[in-house]
Amino acid sequence: MFFIGYGCSFIAGDASFRTAWGIQFVPAAVLMFSIPFLPRSPRWLAKVGREEKAIDILARIQAHGNKEDSRVIAEWTEITTILAAEREAPYSGWRRFVKNGMWRRTAAGMSVQAWQQLSGANVMTYYVVYVFQMANLTGNINLISSGIQYALFIVFTSIVFFFIDKTGRRPILIYGAIGMGICHFVVGGVLGTYGTYVPEGVGGNLNVVIRVTGGPSHTVIAFSYLLIIVYALSLAPVAWVYAAEVWSLETRAHGMGLAALSNWLFNFALGLFVPPAFHNISWKTFIIFGVLCFAAAVQAFVLYPETAQKSLEEIEILFSKGGPRPWKTRPGDSLLDAKIAQVEESKQKGEPLGERFGSIAQSEGLKG
Repeated sequence: MFFIGYGCSFIAGDASFRTAWGIQFVPAAVLMFSIPFLPRSPRWLAKVGREEKAIDILARIQAHGNKEDSRVIAEWTEITTILAAEREAPYSGWRRFVKNGMWRRTAAGMSVQAWQQLSGANVMTYYVVYVFQMANLTGNINLISSGIQYALFIVFTSIVFFFIDKTGRRPILIYGAIGMGICHFVVGGVLGTYGTYVPEGVGGNLNVVIRVTGGPSHTVIAFSYLLIIVYALSLAPVAWVYAAEVWSLETRAHGMGLAALSNWLFNFALGLFVPPAFHNISWKTFIIFGVLCFAAAVQAFVLYPETAQKSLEEIEILFSKGGPRPWKTRPGDSLLDAKIAQVEESKQKGEPLGERFGSIAQSEGLKG
């Protein structure tokens, strides 16, 4: 969209704005017409009493429609067990997000979104033109160079898809924050060491009052790109994934609303305070964001349990009062896998599945 906007800037008149604005409707329309083809959540269907439909969709998702598959039976058992517990929960309304240990999930979901903004990556996305002015780039060269970071962002965000479940959420969040912090320190250190103060503003821009040239400017540009690459591989996608995984079924919709609120609140604050920060403390702005990145890494290590390859029911245990320490959790080791093994064992022994695994077996009349 950056390059579309850049290209439209050469169109004369109102068509420049209208073309760039109208093109944004295309992906929105595609999403709107695609939503009806998405299957409903089996957990939501079970919650509202549509069990047969829930079992059917669960079987199609997990086992190509085979309702007798061990994974389907084991996961359905977990779903019905946790739903029964939630129905008996003593709290309702907004108290659900703080009572009975839920504050841990609320803190994790909202803080990971806050750190996504406070990591300072959007300093590079929103104000990269200012940063590259500090690196002595001007005119169209500045705009084109700024657009490259968006291309890098798209490419490297796509790569995360191939390793996010294998690596886990915690390592990506921790090492991503550390990597971003180092990039901030390098950019701030180079600007502070080699920068020349320009009180009238670089190119007349009063928000940019420091400039480097030569080798130091190349270093600022390189580490600005590197920061975006690290961000695209870590906090940019994983913060949204983690924030979606920490909630229970009954709190997920409102919980993600709270997480998004946290994200956009700090996003709004970032848009307001970065330009004055560039003007008043210039290179020290990057040092502050570097410190915040390391603070994010510390919180992720101490307070964020691993949610990769865990069912919603297992995440319930991870955030419970007697749950494992976050730094001792890792991807996999799923209780669901153990239940699948139990189903397989029951089938081999010829035991009636209804005796051990309840609802789905009884609904379908399944026998081992």
